[in-house]
Amino acid sequence: MNVLGISAYYHDSAACLLRDGLVVAAAQEERFTRRKHDAGFPLQAVRACLALGGLGVRDLDAVAFYDKPFLKLERLLETHLAYAPAGLPAFMRAIPAWLATKLWVPDLVAEALDYRGPVLFAEHHESHAASAFFPSPFAEAAVLTMDGVGEWATTTWGTGRGDRVRLEAELRFPHSLGLLYSAFTGFCGFKVNSGEYKLMGLAPYGEPRYAGLIRDRLIDLKEDGSLRLDMSWFEFGAGLRMTGARFAALFGGPARQPEGPLTQRELDLARSIQEVTEEVVLRMARTVRRETGQRDLCLAGGVALNCVANGKLQRQGIFERLWIQPAAGDAGGAMGAAYAIHHHHFGQPAIVKTGRDLQRGSLLGPAHGDGAIAAFLAARGLPHLRLEDAPLLDAVAALLAEGQVVGWFQGRMEFGPRALGNRSILADPRPPGMQQRLNLAIKFREGFRPFAPAVPVERAADWFELAGESPYMLLVADVKRSRRRPLTAEQAGRRGLAQRDVVRSEIPAVTHVDGSARVQTVHRDDNPRFHALLERFHQRTGCPVLVNTSFNVRGEPIVESPLDAWRCFMQTGMDALVLGNHLLRKSEQPPWPAEEQLPGPAGGTRGGARELD
Repeated sequence: MNVLGISAYYHDSAACLLRDGLVVAAAQEERFTRRKHDAGFPLQAVRACLALGGLGVRDLDAVAFYDKPFLKLERLLETHLAYAPAGLPAFMRAIPAWLATKLWVPDLVAEALDYRGPVLFAEHHESHAASAFFPSPFAEAAVLTMDGVGEWATTTWGTGRGDRVRLEAELRFPHSLGLLYSAFTGFCGFKVNSGEYKLMGLAPYGEPRYAGLIRDRLIDLKEDGSLRLDMSWFEFGAGLRMTGARFAALFGGPARQPEGPLTQRELDLARSIQEVTEEVVLRMARTVRRETGQRDLCLAGGVALNCVANGKLQRQGIFERLWIQPAAGDAGGAMGAAYAIHHHHFGQPAIVKTGRDLQRGSLLGPAHGDGAIAAFLAARGLPHLRLEDAPLLDAVAALLAEGQVVGWFQGRMEFGPRALGNRSILADPRPPGMQQRLNLAIKFREGFRPFAPAVPVERAADWFELAGESPYMLLVADVKRSRRRPLTAEQAGRRGLAQRDVVRSEIPAVTHVDGSARVQTVHRDDNPRFHALLERFHQRTGCPVLVNTSFNVRGEPIVESPLDAWRCFMQTGMDALVLGNHLLRKSEQPPWPAEEQLPGPAGGTRGGARELD
């Protein structure tokens, strides 16, 4: 049975092809259109998935959509009526999109794909829950989904067992942990629905001095983790913006302007909402453990991308094991919808699980073979050296050990927001200046943001306080004490962004200011070439850890094609590019044509946001 899952029209559209209960392919539309978080119909992602599966549209048994538009419209209508007349402008702005696209999904699917089969719908949080449980390594488990809002639900929990996920409780709009976090994201000057990870990265620089105010004034948090927002402080009910003047007055003045200077207030707000979020997640998890009796937990929804909260949840030991959907946001809904329709609608049996997850390292997108890469290089006349596998790994390990930054383009593209070793920028984590070089000269992003370490799974315990695996970069753990460096009194006394430049460990480029790291453990079976490169680097340097950051610059999607990779390479401070088995050195390349220069983030010039230390 072949089921195509689709998420579209709201945020980060994607497609996923399921064949007999196994994921054949999955991809996000943004990678092909080069529009970050593209929400349009994922036509190019669909074509890529069908091509990878060797299928045509007529081979599909069903198309599955990841939520129910009429239920979502019902919520919007009721919400706008409840907030009338304040909600009228947002309602009038939203209605054309609903009338043009969002209500007519079957017609749009039929037209875009020339498809005449059934189009079936799963509820939004059913899709999240299915994406969390069915690819997980567990035959049965508790399931917890948390995001902004689906149709009505903002949080759900239940159980997965065999071929069925049953959701047993939900929290409903407007009472949402995801929307609460997004309100602070927007107030601190970052873009809602894409800047939440920046707020999370900013949090360790601050103090939780607003946490009590959040608990006392904004939310009524129950012992079981359920919460109610006092909507008099928020404006997202009316649909125009997240917060307004009353919220600003509570937190000491107007919202930070995007790209404006960061002050201590933003650092403290980030730390405060992060601590409150962690408290809510832990309370919810304890409730789910108590009510379900399950030993293992699966997570999905946008809040599940908060890897700091995930790491704390793991360390608390509430559940024995966690599995977090790598594409936990709306993109993963395409996979979840396909699973939900396959099992819940068609009644197909569960796959027998053997201990490892079924997502295969989330390397589910298209690949560009050696022939295609060679043809691209020849057409452009680009100087390069083609090397066999072992010499290539030796050469790249040597470049990295010399302090060079390498673009690494290999195999099938990752599904989800993280680069996991196939569309990555790699660097040595040991030089003290590497974090700032990567942030400002290569990624063109804010200098406070941390980088993730990749490490072979069998060597992770030597470097990080991590229990088990973290294959999808979704758990934060402390760097081992034995790898940390003692701080002077002056260093320990620094506050705010002045903490950033302190060397805290043997691998400072991936050690955040609180001594933590967002770890990716690399398994030989999931990504043998990346694992082998890490081992080569270890043999050369004694360090098995590399900086692994996504192959893109701020404001752009991760690269999909050799052309995308070459453009990014040529317009940044990267020293070398590896396309499959082809090695390109920056010093040997012809000058980049000035007329092809890409714009900076949000149409401005390239460079990091201004900051106040």
